[in-house]
Amino acid sequence: MTFYRPVADHALLVEFATTISDAAHAQVLALDKALALQPFPGFREAIPAFVNVLVDFDPVLTDHAEVEAHLRSLAGQIHAPKSPTRREVLVCYEDAPDLEAVARQTGLSPEAVIAAHLSGDYSVFLYGFAPGYAYMGGLPEALRLDRKPSPVRGVPAGRIIIAGAQCLITTLTMPTGWWIIGRTPTRVLTGDTARPFLFDVGDHVTFRRISQTDYEALA
Repeated sequence: MTFYRPVADHALLVEFATTISDAAHAQVLALDKALALQPFPGFREAIPAFVNVLVDFDPVLTDHAEVEAHLRSLAGQIHAPKSPTRREVLVCYEDAPDLEAVARQTGLSPEAVIAAHLSGDYSVFLYGFAPGYAYMGGLPEALRLDRKPSPVRGVPAGRIIIAGAQCLITTLTMPTGWWIIGRTPTRVLTGDTARPFLFDVGDHVTFRRISQTDYEALA
């Protein structure tokens, strides 16, 4: 069942589920795409998340009831994207401060942790928390750990971090309580104002292992 919840006087939250699932996120992506193709008068932007979409609008031009009516009219027309864009991220597992700790806690060897991470089928669910922070679902079950009891300060950009069922690439120096298992020379912040981030929500991401020598040459 889909729920439509007013947010302030200028937005409507469309919620497809209460727990994260591929099916719910497919509906999120479908609505986001449908709104891009068929916006309503006063539409400002759609912000997709794990199981919902925040639809922002100009309250001078429309209201919650009219926006909800438009969204309901799209429901029978939208279909989930069939061919998501696939993107590759390079990853070096040398100088990864938490790799050994993840191995101990999961009962795997460090090489098995690396193999499991490389085998993941990742998809970008949303951006949040910091510029370019792409929350990717699809981390293999064997690597799913709770966050650390306390965050670590000064984690540099370009670190591959994991927690729960998710994987992230840091884009700024900041604290994090997630587990740092690698680093990448692949830049998520592109510097292009027309396309500031490497990924779109819905993209599928694969990781390819590189050596420390290759990392240093590319970083």
